[in-house]
Amino acid sequence: MVIGGDGYCGWATSLHLSNKNYEVAIVDNLVRRHFDDQLGLDSLTPISSIHDRIRRWRSLTEKDINLYIGDVCDFEFLSEAFTSFKPDAVVHFGEQRSAPYSMIDRSRAVYTQQNNVLGTLNVLFAIKEFGEDCHLVKLGTMGEYGTPNIDIEEGYITITHNGRTDTLPYPKQASSFYHLSKVHDSNNIAFTCKAWGIRATDLNQGVVYGVRTDETEMHEELYNRFDYDGVFGTALNRFCVQAAVGHPLTVYGKGGQTRGYLDIRDTVQCVELAIANPAKRGEFRVFNQFTEQFSVNQLASLVTKAGEKLGIEVQTTSVPNPRVEAEEHYYNAKHTKLIELGLQPHLLSDSLLDSLLNVAVQFKDRVDTKQIMPSVSWRKIGAKPKTVSA
Repeated sequence: MVIGGDGYCGWATSLHLSNKNYEVAIVDNLVRRHFDDQLGLDSLTPISSIHDRIRRWRSLTEKDINLYIGDVCDFEFLSEAFTSFKPDAVVHFGEQRSAPYSMIDRSRAVYTQQNNVLGTLNVLFAIKEFGEDCHLVKLGTMGEYGTPNIDIEEGYITITHNGRTDTLPYPKQASSFYHLSKVHDSNNIAFTCKAWGIRATDLNQGVVYGVRTDETEMHEELYNRFDYDGVFGTALNRFCVQAAVGHPLTVYGKGGQTRGYLDIRDTVQCVELAIANPAKRGEFRVFNQFTEQFSVNQLASLVTKAGEKLGIEVQTTSVPNPRVEAEEHYYNAKHTKLIELGLQPHLLSDSLLDSLLNVAVQFKDRVDTKQIMPSVSWRKIGAKPKTVSA
């Protein structure tokens, strides 16, 4: 069962698992498409409806994907989906995934935490009630850890204090209401593993880039979404679109912000590895899911070089940072557990950057340049609902 299977990570994962002969059900309330309507945004790539996507997949592969349209915050609906499909594993992507969205105004901050925390609680209760052996594979975020001045471990850290030693959950320093919702999720999951014997894997994912996987390449109706706007777009995808339309790359502040990154093809590979090697009953595993670390300035320089090869002159500009974050900091995060399970990373190569830039160039007529600059300020968030002018 892939909750959030219509979204960016969820759609790619659903197709990948179906292609690997897993029986797949997508559970989704399609709210991600509604966010675009709310905010006047659109995917760079044209995306088909979930029904057309699934029909096309069936016609190409003769593989069926089950579809349950509804909200995991509605326990009655979720119970029905669980008892009907009887999943052996649940991959939970079904959350509001944007830090800027959670910082638009009070109502979106509240929505993000209600949707994410209560939805995950419902999933935990559904597993306890209807499938206690079911393995939860939950998408977390590297943003739970913040940017501490020590190495980031995978979920746990061994500390010696006043002569005593213990292994404890790694300290969390979330930097938005979205990231905090993921921290609350992790705590709830860890507790239910201990109290109820649930088996769970928390995938603390870095920043995802790319748009193509083997499966989404098979037909234009299977295309994945590609967000480039200031609310849902991720750094590298945004830079490629900015380069394609001749907009200066928007580096926030000093540009030393360093994070873990991974290709969407590795997202689907990591989820598959977690499912194929499940956690034990009562175990709460944490994997840091990324393949390389880059600063924003490094990404800008890579895109500039790739642009030159394609005859695109790329400029960079520093814009005031809308976020509250360290712009120059130490960052060294461990990420060995997925490699040990067999992850074969697609590292950020010239060829991948070329193909990403080419996608951006191919669809550049669909770019709304008004959506490129950041419009959400961490410090200016208020209680009054923020409206969007057309």
